[in-house]
Amino acid sequence: MRTLGIITRRELGGYFSTPLAYVFLVIFLAGAGAVTFYMGNFFGRRQADLLAFFGFHPWLFLVLIPAVGMRLWAEERKSGTIELLMTLPVTTGQVVAGKFLAAWAFTAIAIALTFPIWISVNYLGEPDHGVIVASYLGSLLMAGALLALTSCLSALTKNQVIAFVVGAAASFIFMMSGLDIVLGFFTDWAPAYIVDLIASMSFLTHFQTITKGVVQVPSVVFFLSMMAVCLFINVQIVELKKAG
Repeated sequence: MRTLGIITRRELGGYFSTPLAYVFLVIFLAGAGAVTFYMGNFFGRRQADLLAFFGFHPWLFLVLIPAVGMRLWAEERKSGTIELLMTLPVTTGQVVAGKFLAAWAFTAIAIALTFPIWISVNYLGEPDHGVIVASYLGSLLMAGALLALTSCLSALTKNQVIAFVVGAAASFIFMMSGLDIVLGFFTDWAPAYIVDLIASMSFLTHFQTITKGVVQVPSVVFFLSMMAVCLFINVQIVELKKAG
């Protein structure tokens, strides 16, 4: 655990050692405020809730998460520091987990910095804080699953731009897989269990379930399972690259 903590702190410090991290934070916070108060018609709805705020989180994450995750392994491979990293007395699993936890912590900081919006809605009315807390939890879980997916894809390339584009595309596919427009493509020829499987993989569906204020175990297990599976694949990819 001590080794994992050292790796996590090293990686998290790396984010704030460059101005790029602060640019990401500013863009995310500005985007969150804009979509909530303007695109979400916050004042026009005259309701003291954060439905508009959390409703746009999945789409904000399609940009923020790949931007955060693209550097996890692509930068290491491009600079050649991955070879040096792997010569240290640490396991591949510890490195993968440490990098992921650092990126997740950075994302959690970005999400936490949106607290003024929560304060604003309290000033304007009496929101259901249970729903808001559940929605923040769902947002954090979804961000973790998207990060694990992006980290896995980042390990496949040395180019951060490619890692960003592929990560964003894969995240979009998982986000949209539960919508009728996507499922309709499969219902005409695929067995029902295949259609149900594709529908169950939708990040958006599980996130929207949590934002209703009910933290259902299947949705939590889904996001945690996605993290575990993607990180396991991430370890295998790094091991293969190292052996090659």
